[in-house]
Amino acid sequence: MSITISVRGDLTMAQLRQALFEALCEMEDEYGVCHSRNVTLYLNPTDEFGERVVVRNRLGAVLSRVNKKGCYRCAAEDYNI
Repeated sequence: MSITISVRGDLTMAQLRQALFEALCEMEDEYGVCHSRNVTLYLNPTDEFGERVVVRNRLGAVLSRVNKKGCYRCAAEDYNI
């Protein structure tokens, strides 16, 4: 089963980051969700006027996907320090 988190409105990246942080904290604190697997976030990039923006990489190609393996685990976590 998956849970959908929706954030509506025109937001700066900082505002979006905070809204997602608050939603994740709510999931953890209010509903006891402690782990997750394979999260996909769909962004609709816009400029400050709400107009659609095409994001490009350094070579000028259209960017459609960013893949991450997850956060870096420090050695202290591996040794339970």
